[in-house]
Amino acid sequence: MDKKLFVVTNRKLIKKGGLSDVVKACVKGGADAIILREKDLPFEELYALALSLNNTIENKIPLIVNNNFQVAKAALTRGIHLSFSPFMNFKEKYNGLKGVSIHSLEEGICAESKGANYVLAGHIFNTSCKMGIEGRGLVYLQQLCERLTLPVIAIGGIELINIEEVFKAGASGIAVMSSVMEADNVEGLVHDIKEAMRCNSRSFS
Repeated sequence: MDKKLFVVTNRKLIKKGGLSDVVKACVKGGADAIILREKDLPFEELYALALSLNNTIENKIPLIVNNNFQVAKAALTRGIHLSFSPFMNFKEKYNGLKGVSIHSLEEGICAESKGANYVLAGHIFNTSCKMGIEGRGLVYLQQLCERLTLPVIAIGGIELINIEEVFKAGASGIAVMSSVMEADNVEGLVHDIKEAMRCNSRSFS
C-alpha cells in the first residue's frame, strides 16, 4: 500500500503567503490529505475557510475538518477528524472519512471497533508543539501497527531524517504540521517528504 502524507494546517505558523497558498503548494507537492485544524475559528469563519480550501484542492485530495462535524457536513468536505472521546460519543450518520487521534493502544482498539477509517498516533518524537512532554516513541508506534488493522498515521516530530524509522515500525503514513506551515518552499518540502516516503515504502514493503 502506498504510504500517505497528511498535512495538518495551522495558519498562525505560516511565514509566507496565506493558508490557501500553502494548501495549494501541498497539493502540488504530493500531499495525500489536508486536515483543516483551525480550532480558534467560529463556525461561520471555519465554514467559509473549508469552502475556500475545497475550491483550492479541487477534489484532488481529501479535505478533512478537525473536530467540527457541523462544518464538515455543511461544507461537504470528504472527512472529519475527531479527538478520541468525541469520536467514541459520535452518533451522527456520516459517509466520509472518519479519523481519530489516539494516545494509547487501548484507544486505538476502541476506535477501530467503532469504525474509524484511520488513527492519528502521536506524538512519536519530541516536538516543539508539545513542549515538555516526551514523545511516545517507536516501540509504541510498532505496537499499534502490529495490533490494529486500520491505517496508523504517525504524527509528532517527524522529519526527513527519521522517516525511515517510522515506516520500519509499520506506519501506514505520517502527518506533519509545523515543518510545512513554516517552510519557505512548501511545495519543495512536501515533494521531498513524499520522495523519502516512496523510497522507504519500497525498502520495507
